[in-house]
This record gives sequence, structure tokens and C-alpha cells, in this order.
Amino acid sequence: MRCSRPTIDSAAFTALLALPPHQAARLLEVQAAGTTNRDLQQATADALGEVYFRQGRSRAHGLDVELTDTEQFAFELY
Repeated sequence: MRCSRPTIDSAAFTALLALPPHQAARLLEVQAAGTTNRDLQQATADALGEVYFRQGRSRAHGLDVELTDTEQFAFELY
């Protein structure tokens, strides 16, 4: 399923989310592998989709998340 319009219409979007360990590990693996920015964007989109939009598996089943026109991502480990 694809939306023709972005859900979040903002110049800057800040989300403070706790990623599940498997998503955090995937982001670190993709980054360490030296892959393309597109691969890192897709891993980030998958993590956001699971945690923010689908809230695990409790809503928005089947929703695909795609990041476009992104300028910056920042991740912090706690």
C-alpha cells in the first residue's frame, strides 16, 4: 500500500522512540556494512514503520513506510 501524499507534512520531524533490540541491531549492521544511504534509509523506514506507525503489530497492518526527501537522521544510544 502506498500513499500519494506524505503522512507527516513537516520540515522537521522529531520522534523519540525506543527501538526493539532487533531493529537497533539491524540499523547498526547496515551502517557498519558501509552500504548506501538508501539502504540505511530503508532500514530506518522499517524501524519507524514497526515502532511508530504499526506499534509492533497492534495497528496499521500492511502499512509500508518509505522515507523520501530526507536530509538528516540522528540516533542516540542510551
